[in-house]
Amino acid sequence: MTQALKKLAWPRSYKQVTSQCLPRFYSTPTYSTPAPAGASEAEVLSAKNYCSGLLQKFDSPSHTLLAFIPPSAQPAYLALRAFNIETSRIADTVSTPTVGAMRLQFWRDNVNRAFSGTPPKEPVSILLSHALADLDARTGGTAKMSKSWLMRIIGEREKYLNNAPYPTLESLEKYGENTYSMLLYLTLQALPMGSVTADHIASHVGKAVGITAVLRGLPLVAFPPPPNHHSNSSPLGGTLDAQRRSQGSVTLPLDVMARTGVRDEDVLRKGAEAEGLRDAVFEVATRASDHLITARQMLKNVYAGEDVDHAFEYDGEEGHDYEGQTNKGPGKAAQQKEEVDRAFGVFMPAVATGLWLDKLQKLDFDVFREELRRRDWKLPWKAYFAHRRRMF
Repeated sequence: MTQALKKLAWPRSYKQVTSQCLPRFYSTPTYSTPAPAGASEAEVLSAKNYCSGLLQKFDSPSHTLLAFIPPSAQPAYLALRAFNIETSRIADTVSTPTVGAMRLQFWRDNVNRAFSGTPPKEPVSILLSHALADLDARTGGTAKMSKSWLMRIIGEREKYLNNAPYPTLESLEKYGENTYSMLLYLTLQALPMGSVTADHIASHVGKAVGITAVLRGLPLVAFPPPPNHHSNSSPLGGTLDAQRRSQGSVTLPLDVMARTGVRDEDVLRKGAEAEGLRDAVFEVATRASDHLITARQMLKNVYAGEDVDHAFEYDGEEGHDYEGQTNKGPGKAAQQKEEVDRAFGVFMPAVATGLWLDKLQKLDFDVFREELRRRDWKLPWKAYFAHRRRMF
């Protein structure tokens, strides 16, 4: 194995990896589907480029992992990930929760118009509407994306507009389910894929990604950059919410902070040296890692022809109706393996999340270390081998 690896012509840079290795899976999609009403094909292409640029700037792992999404679903993937960036940044870019709620209402209106086929002149909405029209054309109207799941993402973002801490670790877990798991469910629908097994794995991956995203953002929320004094949204009087934003906040679950003896004022004064902080980060990171381990074990069971070891807790809820999918009988194992094979590209955020958690462990759970905010040059390689072996 070692000799075989030595013979490979290893690229010398991150750009060579992404340009030479990843495009082997899927090529750039073509836009043969007519543009949605009110949007020209040029506007759709411009929207695609805008969303791609947004990912490159604010979510480079998702931009790298685009290569593993089938071409037909790539517009939906880009639109959904750009939507996630736009809505997640609202809490950090507004002066008060009231302004944030207004911006989230703007996105609710955009989603409604995108699903009606009349998107506003806004890139994410245009690309989302195009993806919906393309899915309808590809499947003859038999497959749909769930508007309620996008609304649930907005609703969950609205709960934490003031960057308040999560009451419990379970509430942080629910946040991951209602945001990042929803993104994965929607991407599966865009394939299209309606599978209880695929959704079950996506649920655990999404929870791990969501919990990790909160840990990654902890230093930036605790020590926010200076406000933009040229912004018209800057408060003149200095409300309590505005003061809290300027001082920062600690978004770790309160029950974890209580168990580990962490006080938010210590974190805001001492940063990484706050007593008990690393223990708290360890406990939260362990929960994220547990979800990755569960998803990994489910994959092993599926490829071994065995059943997953536990039931999907959201089976039967809105959007999780699997009528006709009994998953019983002699063809059950083969059906599950085929579904997971088709859906595996959607699970790839697990690779980036696992790499970040491994790095956090090596740094002794010091979440303030600068290394944790750098682009991981190993992601393209790890993602390539994970996709090839169907295991992350």
